[in-house]
Formats: sequence, structure tokens, C-alpha cells
Amino acid sequence: MEQITVLLAEDHQVVREGFRFLLEHDPDIQVVGEAATGRQAVQLTRKLRPAVVVMDIAMPLLNGLEATRQIRRHCPDTKVLILSAHSDDVYVEQAAELGASGFLLKQASSHDLATAIREVQKGDTFFCPARSRRLSGRDGKPLGRARQTRKKKNRLSPREAEVLQLIAEGKPNKEIALELGVSFKTADKHRQHLMAKLNIHDIAGLTRYAISAGIIESSVQVTIV
Repeated sequence: MEQITVLLAEDHQVVREGFRFLLEHDPDIQVVGEAATGRQAVQLTRKLRPAVVVMDIAMPLLNGLEATRQIRRHCPDTKVLILSAHSDDVYVEQAAELGASGFLLKQASSHDLATAIREVQKGDTFFCPARSRRLSGRDGKPLGRARQTRKKKNRLSPREAEVLQLIAEGKPNKEIALELGVSFKTADKHRQHLMAKLNIHDIAGLTRYAISAGIIESSVQVTIV
């Protein structure tokens, strides 16, 4: 029997261990790696090339949605199944638009998780039933297809979104520079450019914007500095 290789991307170790324990009971599923940050998830996916990445949406350093976008760009054969504690429409729609093949609530059963992995690996979509109906019912388009006809907002670039998340997580310029592999001066320029673009000039305001834009979840612990 050919096994479905899976990468678990979840920042809480005890949750990752729980997922691994549950999935190890399925003979057709093999967990080949674990990631504790969104950036690590992208790196390990490029290295291991798993069939499916089970991605927590609220990942530190690089949120699950942006990690999904990067994985789909670098590893188009890898499917991404998003996990979240919340079923907010903004997260579900963004996940679909960025290439995720499924969206599952963390409250789902182990059976649902294994079923979702099998479905997305086959090339099908697996979204929460209620959200699936809402996504497909609004314009009749299939799940997972970006709505080209919908007027897009002026969104942040991937780098701007990364900088915004790091700021919202309370990272000073020195840590942002180290994380992004740039100089302190460049990190400060990123911060100033972001504030000017959004016309938001305080950390609390940027954090609220990050939550409203779906870059971080409202349940994520952040430090206001």
C-alpha cells in the first residue's frame, strides 16, 4: 500500500504530537515531518516534498495563509489542508484563494482529519460542510479557484505581510532583520514603509489591522511594544 506522506505544521508541540498519534493509526498515512513555524513549514516542504501539509492557520513568524501561498508556488504538487480554531469567512476564503485544498476546524474528529487528508491528496477539496456551501453558493464557482471577477482590494505584498506579522507579534527591528535575513536599516525601512502605506503609526493599530486582514488570528498572543 502506497502511503500518503504528511507534514504537520503546528506551533504547539503537544498538539503536533496528538495529530501524529492519531494519524499513525492509519496505515495509508505517514507523517514525515513536523514544523513549529510557518517559515519552517515552507522549508521542510521544499526539502521533503510531502503529498499533504496539514497547516495551522495561526503559525508564528509566517502565518499559515502566507506559508500556504509560498508552498503552492514552490511545490505545486503538494496539497495544503488548513486547520483553524475558527471558521471565520475571511480565513476560509483566503485559504481557497491562496491554493489550499481544504479547511478543517480543529474541533473535527480524527476520522474527519484522515478523510480530509485522503480527499485533498486525490485532488479533491475538503472544506467544512457549512463553509463549503457558502463558498460555492455565492458565485457558483468551484472551491479553491480564485475569484478573478471579484474586485480585489489593494493587498499587502508577501514581504509586507511578513513584516506586519512580525511587528504584530512584538518583534523589534533587530529580530525582524534576523528573521528576514536583512540589515537592521532595511528592517527599519520596511517598518516605516508599512506604516506609511497603511497610514497607521502605532503598534496597536498595526496589530488590529493584522487581525482584521486575517494575517494573524485574534486568539494569537501578541506583545504590544
